[in-house]
Amino acid sequence: MVEEMDKGAIEPRRVTRLIRLPEVQHRVGLGRSTIYRWMSEGKFPKPVSLGGYSVAWPENEIDEWIRRRTR
Repeated sequence: MVEEMDKGAIEPRRVTRLIRLPEVQHRVGLGRSTIYRWMSEGKFPKPVSLGGYSVAWPENEIDEWIRRRTR
């Protein structure tokens, strides 16, 4: 995660990467159909639209999901 200072900001702003499905699958060890089923059941973070049919997940949301699952 990268920190960036916003002029006039009190705290640094956190900038997160957007990661695509193959990287999400690799990180969480789940297949595509399981990820999409769990999203519909509210068990997995939903992606953000990049336009058209392209989507990606904020890296920090995936990292937090992994942290919660491994407690």
